[in-house]
Amino acid sequence: MSTDDDITNEVMCACSGTTRGQIYDLFMQGLDQEAISRRTGALSGCAGCEWDVAQFLKALTEQQKT
Repeated sequence: MSTDDDITNEVMCACSGTTRGQIYDLFMQGLDQEAISRRTGALSGCAGCEWDVAQFLKALTEQQKT
């Protein structure tokens, strides 16, 4: 069973070590995908996290609309 801390601390970008929680916090500050990438280094290495990060940001965007 995973906890909220486990989910928050989940590494989404292995190249930069960027966690789901970091991406969430930056998104909530109003940063877009490009700005989050510049700030964290996510999405700028091997691109293995590209789909996961994009889907996470899409879900966050949808949540804000409701």
